[in-house]
Amino acid sequence: MQPRISRQSAGEQDARRPDGADHDDRLSPELASVVSGARRRAVRDGDRQIDTAHLLHSLLESDPEVRAVLGDGPQLARLLGYLVQRSIGYGLRWQGTVEDSGAVPAVAEIAGLSPSAASAIDRAGGRAVRRGAVLAGGVDLLAALVTDPGARAVEVLGRAGVDAEAVLARVGDGQVEPRS
Repeated sequence: MQPRISRQSAGEQDARRPDGADHDDRLSPELASVVSGARRRAVRDGDRQIDTAHLLHSLLESDPEVRAVLGDGPQLARLLGYLVQRSIGYGLRWQGTVEDSGAVPAVAEIAGLSPSAASAIDRAGGRAVRRGAVLAGGVDLLAALVTDPGARAVEVLGRAGVDAEAVLARVGDGQVEPRS
């Protein structure tokens, strides 16, 4: 049987890993909450790891700036619909598999995250630093998610009719910058 994401107590969730592989120190409290929400969703869905679609779903549920980037209306509703259906049909082919598109460089393994999700969190932290912020926010993570064309999050966006390159252009051109 493959290992699942372990359930953590509140104290364990706040603890830092001694090996430094936990990038929570580069995430805003809001984004750390997004990762926690994605972890709960992965456990509930019976998935081995948090993948980029889990991160996208949690990000959409909790961050109004990210929803603003994607726009309100039928496209956002369709996107959320695909994400909700993940555990009851759409996305079942992902169960039991590790998300690693190979399209972006791998980072040090972060417990409980797919290689693609770990890379996205790392890139979000790097984006925050480049824009002069200390901590990554939701828009930083959204930008990082859409830079990997092989990520599950990008597949879900595409199925919902959201062009990942257009999203990246909106956040990359400074049209939407996260609050610092």
